[in-house]
Amino acid sequence: MNKEDNLKRLAYLRNIVLNMPEKPGTYQFYDTEHTIIYVGKAKNLKRRVSSYFHKEVDRFKTKVLVSKIHDISYSVVNTEEDALLIENQLIKQYKPKYNVLLKDGKTYPSICVTNEYFPRIFKTRNINKRYGTFYGPYSHISSMYAVLDIIKKVYKPRTCRFPITKEGIEQRKYKPCLEYHLHNCGAPCIDKQSYEDYQEAIRQAREILKGNTREVQNLLKQQMQKYAEELRFEEAEMCKQRYMALDNFAAKSEIVSHTITDVDVFTIIDDDTRKNAFINYIHVKNGAINQSFTYEYKRKLDETDEELLNEAIPEIRERFNSTAKEIIVPFELDFKIKDASFFIPQRGDKHHLLELSEMNAKQYKFDRLKQAEKLNPEQKQTRLMRELQEKLKLTKLPYQIECFDNSNISGTDAVAGCIVYKGMKPSRKDYRKYNIKTVTGPDDYASMQEVVRRRYSRMQEEGTPLPDLIITDGGKGQMEVVREVIEDELHLSIPIAGLAKDDRHRTNELLFGFPQQTIALDVKGELFKVLTQIQDEVHRFAITFHRNKRSKHQLHSELDDIKGIGMKTREALMKQLRTVKRIKESDIQTLTGIIGASKATIIYNYFHTK
Repeated sequence: MNKEDNLKRLAYLRNIVLNMPEKPGTYQFYDTEHTIIYVGKAKNLKRRVSSYFHKEVDRFKTKVLVSKIHDISYSVVNTEEDALLIENQLIKQYKPKYNVLLKDGKTYPSICVTNEYFPRIFKTRNINKRYGTFYGPYSHISSMYAVLDIIKKVYKPRTCRFPITKEGIEQRKYKPCLEYHLHNCGAPCIDKQSYEDYQEAIRQAREILKGNTREVQNLLKQQMQKYAEELRFEEAEMCKQRYMALDNFAAKSEIVSHTITDVDVFTIIDDDTRKNAFINYIHVKNGAINQSFTYEYKRKLDETDEELLNEAIPEIRERFNSTAKEIIVPFELDFKIKDASFFIPQRGDKHHLLELSEMNAKQYKFDRLKQAEKLNPEQKQTRLMRELQEKLKLTKLPYQIECFDNSNISGTDAVAGCIVYKGMKPSRKDYRKYNIKTVTGPDDYASMQEVVRRRYSRMQEEGTPLPDLIITDGGKGQMEVVREVIEDELHLSIPIAGLAKDDRHRTNELLFGFPQQTIALDVKGELFKVLTQIQDEVHRFAITFHRNKRSKHQLHSELDDIKGIGMKTREALMKQLRTVKRIKESDIQTLTGIIGASKATIIYNYFHTK
């Protein structure tokens, strides 16, 4: 590969990385033949994958791997543990060339509760449903052992492998083992513990394994407090560690479940124009995800979501040679597939899989949107304007937005600023500064009314296009005084919104309407970020103007009061003599050498004839 082709390859890969989400998930690297050469997992996909392409990377293996990458794909999940489990399954399935760990055929352990008369509880890597119920698998081995230890301490299940039966107990065939004498077992084999008590203990242990740990956590908390009161600090610390381990314990991942054997999962998400749809496909085999892809379908004849899925499901199943007997979908479909049935889950593991599939489809849609907006920035601006229009139910796109803010110190040097955003971008040539003329003292409401009145009455007189939206840097009070000027005095019809801040001076809500209502916004969304930028920008603009005005007053010197002495003369003197004191003490010859005889005489006489 020549240098130019290599640069194109790296640019293509970096563009993919740039649009990756900052979420947990797995990623796959492909070579020129689109064969998976590496599978990885990450808590933050974007950060992890971008690390491969840093200039500082100096590991030989990483450099070799990066040189082989020609494409990247990824899937998002809810937790890092889920990503770890999917990574495990994908490595075993594809055996990528550059993966070393987890290729040995081992898998993460599960916990088995046997079907015996007196069930046993133990960890295993061999799953056979004939022998019992399996919980897991568990990617955090230490947490799994912590829970097994808690179950052993609290419920004392038997550990021996004797095939204990009711008849054997009645015939006294068994003898208690060492665990009984160590108080680790209730010895149900010799009827020291009743069948009912033992089964109740196992039932509670199952609840822990399902993730219902609150009861056990409360018990550990009580024991910890009891030990602390008795000054048995080592035992109290042990209880604390078990409590924390149990608190961090994830009893079962939605990604891998032994109750799900072989299913296909399909979800569909529309783009904003409904011209395209994104269909995600997840295939679960033997309880684990081994396929996850999203496809973009173009609507040719304005097909419904149902019609698109009817077309896509057989096509995708054929492409992946799927023979799954159960197909999970988000809604009812009016067609049938031979030897397979559709299922719409409402809860449980299968519903989690449906949610995961939908999350991946949404992420794919978002990534495609970001790529398109990178090529055409105006598309992003239009999308944000449309989103704001829908939120506020405006009659037209808010192309021109104007925002106001006041700035003063106890009413002195009172000023205001107006900034203008056009197409969701600052239009700095349209920014305006205002000195407050009619208000005395610190009255923000009256100052705001003066500025709004001056600006829009002038725009009316000049026939200048009015804004599509006014935003006040304040809450309900600011909105109301602006409304009084706009509607009651000037008889204009301009929508008014307000951006309120919390106690930490951070934007926390958008207000709109009269009476004002809080408009729900995603604080992590792009629209919220733009509105926050508008508020920060108008605050910066107003306060900078105020500081400049205040500093001019503070820099006033005695030289400013001398008639006949202009700015250039003052600057020349200050440049040479540095201070007013030295100017006062200078003789007339020194002053003449700097500014000439006539002006030197004026200054000398001013300071020496007082």
